[in-house]
Amino acid sequence: MGRYRRRRPQRKGIPLSDDAIAIDSAEFRKVLGHFPTGVTVVAAVADGKPAGLAVGSFFSVSLDPPLVGFCVGRSSSSWALIRDAGHFVVNVLGDSQDALSGRFSSKVEDKFEGLDWSPAVATGGPRLAGCLAHIDCTLESIYDGGDHDIVVGRVQALGVDPSEDGPLLFFKGAYGKLAPLS
Repeated sequence: MGRYRRRRPQRKGIPLSDDAIAIDSAEFRKVLGHFPTGVTVVAAVADGKPAGLAVGSFFSVSLDPPLVGFCVGRSSSSWALIRDAGHFVVNVLGDSQDALSGRFSSKVEDKFEGLDWSPAVATGGPRLAGCLAHIDCTLESIYDGGDHDIVVGRVQALGVDPSEDGPLLFFKGAYGKLAPLS
């Protein structure tokens, strides 16, 4: 894994216990599905080829220094490629891009086949056409998150792209979009 160190989560200096109360994974997924998330595609160029995956657990970490994060399953082959590249671009999907999310959530061998993308300014990672925003990052840290890695990236460049779309959301196992309250 190179220079990136796995860090065990701690609470007040004490490692979290592995003796947690047993939670049914289906119930866990159902309950947490009631919290809407935005949808992104995290992508990098690894060994000269683009690699990417859909991520719903993207978040802001810090303004100074500018850091963002996401969580990803350790078993993901796309994540292994991105991790080894040492950089990534977060592409924020618009509400008309649910098919794109589906493609990057799949096991399709070449997820970039036929897609329009350009290299991001700082890292050269894939910046997908038509997304609401992009955040170009270098890999800063990886933390232990059970069967997932908690990834923190240092923002090198970012921007908002013109679009009439709102954000693509994921809620109760389905895609959705924002609607005005009034």
